[in-house]
Amino acid sequence: MTSPPESRICHEQPAGPALWTDRTPVRPGSPCWYRSRPVTARVVGHRPQTCACTVSIRKVRWPVKFRVERDVLAEAVTWAARGLPTRPPVPVLAGVLLEADGAGTVTLSAFDYEVSARVTVAADVGEAGTVLVSGRLLADISRNLPARPVDVEAVGSKVSVTCGASRFTLLTMPVQDYPELPQMPQAAGSVAGEVFTLAVAQVTTAAGRDDTLPILTGVRVEIEGSTITLLATDRYRLAMRMLQWNPDAADASAVALVPARTLSDTARALSASADVQLALGRTGGGEGLIGFESGQRRTTSRLLDGEYPKVTSIFPTTTDTAVVLETAVLVEAVKRVALVAERNTPVRLRFTDGQLTIEAGQGEDAQAVEAVEASMSGGEIEIAFNPQYLLDGLAALHRPWARFAFTQSTKPALLTGQDDADATTDDSFRYVLMPVRLAG
Repeated sequence: MTSPPESRICHEQPAGPALWTDRTPVRPGSPCWYRSRPVTARVVGHRPQTCACTVSIRKVRWPVKFRVERDVLAEAVTWAARGLPTRPPVPVLAGVLLEADGAGTVTLSAFDYEVSARVTVAADVGEAGTVLVSGRLLADISRNLPARPVDVEAVGSKVSVTCGASRFTLLTMPVQDYPELPQMPQAAGSVAGEVFTLAVAQVTTAAGRDDTLPILTGVRVEIEGSTITLLATDRYRLAMRMLQWNPDAADASAVALVPARTLSDTARALSASADVQLALGRTGGGEGLIGFESGQRRTTSRLLDGEYPKVTSIFPTTTDTAVVLETAVLVEAVKRVALVAERNTPVRLRFTDGQLTIEAGQGEDAQAVEAVEASMSGGEIEIAFNPQYLLDGLAALHRPWARFAFTQSTKPALLTGQDDADATTDDSFRYVLMPVRLAG
């Protein structure tokens, strides 16, 4: 069996399971079996080239047979299927497209009109072709197979997955109904995988989760020369991270609003990559598109529309009180005190010379108090925060010491990290936390 041509085709319905081979008779003006109406076909040599109905060869069900290592298949399916919708508006969107190539590779793709994922792996291909199967089911099966080579073969309307003594049969979905994946935009530069993953994790913790405010569910990505600035807020806290990258053009400049959930999932999946290629572009319909590529893994995401609020003015420009504490000690203390805090009830922080007192609960309710050592400069201050928002900010620092900068108890507080009690603060990541107004 030879691979079908990449161009669009038109030919008579052949006998047997194959829809095209070198022996399939094709004549100019032959009827198009896909559209079931006469069309004019142009034939070069003995191979069909174009058709008035413009049916893509990828849209035709094709026999598939290949062998691949279990771990390779499991990782590839997990990558492609990680963002599949649990309740897709169209059944085929729950599928993963398997495209076996005669050159010895298999490409797995998934697309839900918002996010696309594609990965190519090496395989021993017996028959080249395309088939569509349930992505989540294939992912679950591949992860639980024994550590042996896996044989995948499409027969009729089913696909068999065989590994050792285990054999599964999956129903196929109509490939012709599957949407075309968007093209990867042109790469704009690269960034170290570990740096990118950490930066995204730090910022997305502050992104909104309220779908009634879609703009705030995104991360603002600003590129200016060799610096990328990530910014996210849910109105109660604000996180900003600046990182260096390697742009293809020294004067690179762009702004994009990327869905936070998609950005977070992609960054985690690419965490082991040495470098991640970033690409910005537009779809054929004019919608903004961002792409990420590392090795044989590629993903694209539709950008959010709208103007991100100008929130950088929230960052305090002056500091009346600065406090430095051990991050781990503070995290454990806040967790213990917050045990008695009712939902949406803040914890109170009272900073005095050399000490921070953390309190929660009052009146007839359960109460908790704990004190930790702190190095302080400036006047005493008492302020209250949502305990979870405070813990999120401390966890995002990834520094052994935390530094608070205050102006007033009713004004936003700035949280940064540093490597030592007397070290210079690291301003590459800044976390602004809005205080909760204290009664009385």
